[in-house]
Amino acid sequence: MPREPKVLVVGTTADYIDWIRSSCPGRAVFLTDPKVRRQAQEPCPAAAEEILCDLSDYDRSRQVIQGHLDQNGFRLEGVACYDCESMELAAHLGQSYDLPYPSIQAVNNCRNKFLSKTLWQANDLHTPKARIIRSETEAAHFFQEFGGPCVLKPLSGSGSELIYRCDSIPECEHNYREIRIGLTRRGDNRLFRSLSAPEPDILAEEFIAGNEYSCDFVIDKGRVEIIRITRKIISSEGPFGTALGYLLPGILPAETDEPELCQTLFRSAAALGLERAICMLDFMIDHGWIVLLEMAPRPGGDCLPFLLRHSFHLDVLKLLLDFSRQRPLRLNRISELRPSVGLRLHARQSGILKKVDSHHLQSDARLREIHLTRQPGHLIKMPPDDYDSWLLGHIIFEPDGDSEVESQCLALLDKLIVEIE
Repeated sequence: MPREPKVLVVGTTADYIDWIRSSCPGRAVFLTDPKVRRQAQEPCPAAAEEILCDLSDYDRSRQVIQGHLDQNGFRLEGVACYDCESMELAAHLGQSYDLPYPSIQAVNNCRNKFLSKTLWQANDLHTPKARIIRSETEAAHFFQEFGGPCVLKPLSGSGSELIYRCDSIPECEHNYREIRIGLTRRGDNRLFRSLSAPEPDILAEEFIAGNEYSCDFVIDKGRVEIIRITRKIISSEGPFGTALGYLLPGILPAETDEPELCQTLFRSAAALGLERAICMLDFMIDHGWIVLLEMAPRPGGDCLPFLLRHSFHLDVLKLLLDFSRQRPLRLNRISELRPSVGLRLHARQSGILKKVDSHHLQSDARLREIHLTRQPGHLIKMPPDDYDSWLLGHIIFEPDGDSEVESQCLALLDKLIVEIE
């Protein structure tokens, strides 16, 4: 008998695979990088549930998938992707199997940060002024032209990896070299592989001050529906732009209302060629203007799915799976919502993780959930060498009204005892 059709989940992490297998049993088949499976702490899926393949080889991936489908007697009904580095492969596979997924061009428009900004500017949307630079001299010229701080970053990437704020010409020159060195060292990383050439394209953009926000939204059938808006809590330590946490709900300034944001979301997605997708957008509010930073046709990751599950009782991983299957979506928007924070737990030095003691943290009345992702013996490398291994997990807490959220984040972090040798 033919089996139930599956959604192909392309290139996600072992913890997401475990989550989806629990929340949507039997609905997905996972295309996974063998390195992810080798390093996983989570249980291995059954052979029929997972396809291990080098995800940088698109033709081989297609052949292996088809062989797996033939062998196990089921067909695909959708394609889903939760990770930036795998979205282009997902677009190729969606096209190959005639399944709904953003086009290859739309994905590349999102992944290329300069192209995104060029398309937004062409559609009269606000975004930082930016330019591709290929030398220290060009970095210095950009700084001089705008007469103030600027930001240097890879043309593609995610989070705060290899992103630098520059407050002087010497800093521009130094940080340009640092990004080049960093890209060379990441030659085998699919997130940066196309940028590891001897003369990589690096993006310089004007620095925008103000609060940074992040949102997930659905665009479909010519309309937009917001899933969540969070305000980013930016760390005062570590790499520039590092998110210490996310505050939900993220209250927009009075001069920026939700209908205006919905209109901007629709126009910004359409400018990049996105017609049907669940998207994540990072943006800032500058003198009343919504300033677009980055967009991706996937929901926000990190601790955000946990925060949504706690606050909205919404499983955003399942939501994307249902969306990929073209099923009706049920969004939980709670009007009387207690503020909640997803607080990321970072190591403060390199070394071997010896112990994480959360006893004092767990006794705090504000704490709702704690998720520790590293075990003793874990090797920690600090940025810019590694932007993953220093993250030890996250907590979900509900702040009280006695002090600013940022102060409460720092106070809670002081209750976590981390020993590194």
